[in-house]
Amino acid sequence: MLTSTYTLVALSIEQASARIGLQSLLERWQPSAWRHAMPTPREIGLACDALRVAFDNCYWRKLDKFVVPALRRAGAGTELLAELDALTMAAIEARADAHAAAAVYDPGFGAALERCCNLLLERLEREERELFPLARTHVPSEVWFAIANQMLAHDAWQNENRSYPAAGSVARNSFRQSAPSATPHFATH
Repeated sequence: MLTSTYTLVALSIEQASARIGLQSLLERWQPSAWRHAMPTPREIGLACDALRVAFDNCYWRKLDKFVVPALRRAGAGTELLAELDALTMAAIEARADAHAAAAVYDPGFGAALERCCNLLLERLEREERELFPLARTHVPSEVWFAIANQMLAHDAWQNENRSYPAAGSVARNSFRQSAPSATPHFATH
């Protein structure tokens, strides 16, 4: 019971963070205000970047990585999971519409951004209201233990690899500077 509680609390924190990201995106960019004055191309670019980050924070969550597969294996909530998947697909389409509109400086960009955020917020709401209670009752305690271990391992991996790209790029840059440019380098393993 404690393991499932820990896991659900961690998932709730992640859920709240995704919700805050979406809400602050909507507040900062206020797509409805763009109906009167079109933003500059730079502002649209910044909004697209913010949308990508907010979308990724919703799309790459531990809930989808660990809990949803456990529910699918348990055969629970099939209809709900299908409805949540449909919301995600609609959000993906809205995001694509937003990026397409941004590319041609279309005033419909703001509406597409708003639609994407609202679809993701609706999914988060349904997860909290319907999916979490379903998971509490249908996921066995030994599976919660495995999920908690996977989440801890995932967090540890992320913490270890946070500085890796920067360190790797420094090493690659110093290697490039010292290696003759005409010599090709191939991986042999």
